[in-house]
Amino acid sequence: MRGPHNIWRLIRTGATLERTGAMDVVLEAFRAPPRLRILAHMLGWPFKWLGLKGDPALPPATRALTALGPAYIKFGQILSTRPDIVGDELAVQLKYLQDKLPPFPTDIAKKMIEAELEVPVDQVFSEFSEPVAAASIAQVHRARLADTGEEVAVKVLRPNIERAFRTDIDAFYLIARTIEIVAPQTRRLRPMDVIAHFEGVVMGELDLRLESSAAAEFAANTDKDEGIRVPAPIWFLSGKTVMTLGWAEGIGMNENAAIDAAGIDRRVLGARVLQLFLNHALRDGYFHADMHQGNLKVAADGAIIIYDFGIMGRIDEYTRRVYAEILMGFIRKDYRRVAEVHFEAGYVPADRDIDEFARALRAVGEPIFGMDASRISMARLLAYLFEVTERFGMQTRTELILLQRTMVVVEGVARSLDPHINIWQVARPVVEAYVAKNVGPAALLRDLAQTARVLSRFGPKLPRLVEAALIAQAEPPRPLAPPRRRSRWYLIPLAVVIFAAGVGLGQFL
Repeated sequence: MRGPHNIWRLIRTGATLERTGAMDVVLEAFRAPPRLRILAHMLGWPFKWLGLKGDPALPPATRALTALGPAYIKFGQILSTRPDIVGDELAVQLKYLQDKLPPFPTDIAKKMIEAELEVPVDQVFSEFSEPVAAASIAQVHRARLADTGEEVAVKVLRPNIERAFRTDIDAFYLIARTIEIVAPQTRRLRPMDVIAHFEGVVMGELDLRLESSAAAEFAANTDKDEGIRVPAPIWFLSGKTVMTLGWAEGIGMNENAAIDAAGIDRRVLGARVLQLFLNHALRDGYFHADMHQGNLKVAADGAIIIYDFGIMGRIDEYTRRVYAEILMGFIRKDYRRVAEVHFEAGYVPADRDIDEFARALRAVGEPIFGMDASRISMARLLAYLFEVTERFGMQTRTELILLQRTMVVVEGVARSLDPHINIWQVARPVVEAYVAKNVGPAALLRDLAQTARVLSRFGPKLPRLVEAALIAQAEPPRPLAPPRRRSRWYLIPLAVVIFAAGVGLGQFL
């Protein structure tokens, strides 16, 4: 719990939703039950006058989220890719959050660049535009290098953005702790760990040196992939608050009319988005974890241009195999194997019934197959999947949060391009190719060879380790030393700690 001031933050959140008219919009979008609607209004309505006003020109939900701050905006960006969950109307409204937020003045951006790079902007760039895109964390300017004439994109963090994010995240910690106390059954979802994971991701996103490194690694991994382009970072013009990378012209992934006018097949594009993500996650174990439309563009030849590498996901080889086998099981409708993989990986407690779990998974998967994507209610499917995980005591895997979240976002992007896309048919060739190469006899031989290489490094030390173990076994056990009389001085700092904790708890209560 990060302090009682966060209670004020939560009150103001509810009050802002009420004042802007977003409360009913959000509750309706998530099909909230009547009791929850009544409770939400009871908590928000008395404090309505304390809510933030926001921009009256914006729709209610967008108005509320932009007023509340960057973490709420990030949440809205994710929802904007899921019209199947929040509805088409709200999804369209939330797309504003992807790259059309109000920018901060160019003069401030130039001062930040000069402070970071320690060189005048006019000396480095012969041209420097007004902001061409502004999101929750940073904004982008189009510029031209003075020495080479190359066009570049210059990304600059928003002023005081780290402090703003910490304020929101502290409030999220209070929400998570409150949920754990009020509804103990949710502890299996590990809400506190989820927020801690989110905090780590966001704090990394606020250091553009790390983003430059991520862009370079991602570009190297995808260098031979067809249909994708990754602008390369320019290191000597990048730092913690500024990142410069090559400019790439394209159509926004959310501009369907412009994509059609350019003669680009949106069905092919939607399939490519999904397959590229799966390839990067399974093949490389390193994937772009913020693939909403605001970070994707389409080149004239149909290639996908990916921007913004602040949030990247990494999964180890074992987790990749588990993930691939689960996907392959769903694709082949082998729900028994999907259940076995969950038990083998420890995702489901061993004392649960594997046959019952397989039957529950069938109820999740079967409605998807053979049905047009536009007829599938993803909100209803997710609700039932949540019931299944609760019934079988599955805990949230924090190492899979980014993977799961990105899969949801990528599917939303693909479906916005092709509402009739069948994600399982599109995913099948990628998953089958990975399983054929990494699950089976060939993978076993590679694993054994790698194990042998690791053991060989310890070869020179093995004789001494064995000898030491044998000597330790042969020596008689040493008698225990008589207990020494311990000083009671250690009680003083302990008492201070207890007193300080009591004072802190008293302030909170």
